[in-house]
Amino acid sequence: MNATPHAIHRIPVEFCGPGAGVDELSWGQREIWGGMSFQRSWFPIGGTRPLPAGTTVDAIVAELRYSMSRFQTMRTTLLFDRGPDRPPRQVLHRSGIITLEVVEAGGDDPADVAEQTRRRYVETDYDFVTEWPVRMAVVRKDGALTHMVAVLCHLVTDGFGSQAMIAHVAERSAEDPAEMPPLAQARWQRGPAGRRQTDAVLRHWEAILRTAPHRRFPPVTRPPDGPRFADGLYHSPAMALVVPAIAGRHGADTATVLLAAFAVALLRVAGVNPVVFRLIVHNRFRPGLARVVAPINQTGLFAVDLDGTDLAGALTRTARASRTATKYAYYSPDEVDALVARVDAERGEDVDLQIFFNDRRLGERPAPTPHEPDPGALARARGRDTFAWTAFHDGPGERLFVHIEDDRDIMALTLTADTHHLSLDDAESLLRTMQDVTLRMWDQPAGLTR
Repeated sequence: MNATPHAIHRIPVEFCGPGAGVDELSWGQREIWGGMSFQRSWFPIGGTRPLPAGTTVDAIVAELRYSMSRFQTMRTTLLFDRGPDRPPRQVLHRSGIITLEVVEAGGDDPADVAEQTRRRYVETDYDFVTEWPVRMAVVRKDGALTHMVAVLCHLVTDGFGSQAMIAHVAERSAEDPAEMPPLAQARWQRGPAGRRQTDAVLRHWEAILRTAPHRRFPPVTRPPDGPRFADGLYHSPAMALVVPAIAGRHGADTATVLLAAFAVALLRVAGVNPVVFRLIVHNRFRPGLARVVAPINQTGLFAVDLDGTDLAGALTRTARASRTATKYAYYSPDEVDALVARVDAERGEDVDLQIFFNDRRLGERPAPTPHEPDPGALARARGRDTFAWTAFHDGPGERLFVHIEDDRDIMALTLTADTHHLSLDDAESLLRTMQDVTLRMWDQPAGLTR
């Protein structure tokens, strides 16, 4: 990428915080590292935001110094000292210097300059060994700061951790002794309690792997020409209305309703029962992890038998299966990977685990409501769902990844599909079927799943 034409002033920011040392990656870091290695990306996250009028460079310097000192993952680099077949280790530094860039907008729109800076950060390779895992800038126009740009490596935190970071920065909170950042997590995870946790997960996963159908989708006979992976976006105003009402009717939450809709839709499209896929679990209900700024998401192995049940029963079974998957979603990824490889070898076939469901809504989720949706509004919402393919690209990637996005008014779902394993028509049908399932859950709660 060409260098920006805008003048840049670089301000060194010194920082110092508690804790230092070298250890294994925590389980959450190891899971993110596996995704980075597979997709050959440093998974940059973050973006731009306008700054309040009157914000000074000194205030931004103070915020950056606080963040680097307060959050251990922002002072963490990687150590590659064990060869290409072993994951790196984490190195927590007590102190250092990071650079804040002040980008002069000149005669250009400062919002455009901020976006150009974000793209420059995202598109520039990241050095895991020598570079701090955050790139930060402010844009200045006619002497006044207008925007902040912050791009972080995903090893710093996950989505819920970014919310915790924002809260900590607003409070200027001191480090809580109850928090367990990755270096402390690594110590706990290799101790007796961590050993018991992983052993329990291995038993649970093996029981499913031994019996799960190895194929999730029927073969694609004629993959499309061109890029292999397709990204799609689906909007459903009707789902936004009925999902909270279904949750209220059945004493569930909206996350469970959407998970059940996905499971039933997967059964309809793929025709494979039990339904098995990987569920992204935030793990922040575990001791010491609620407000830690670190990646602790992992995938649970979700399995539910939907044979012979109606939609209300599917919701009940999904809730139970979700609790089980969540319980066993905190583990050593290396040991689970070894288990999967061993079971595949013993079965003589690979069990397809490349289907993921991620409810990544970070904002306030619609609360379950006992009230019926307004009949007129629901009637207008039916049939107004939209789907569009937004991008086509080459891999690597998973066979299917479905996300629930933040959008209270128009339910938003996104997916990435490997068209060599799931046709474009079936991928689109999967999301449209999720709407059909939720509408039937509301209109005909005793309807059959098939």
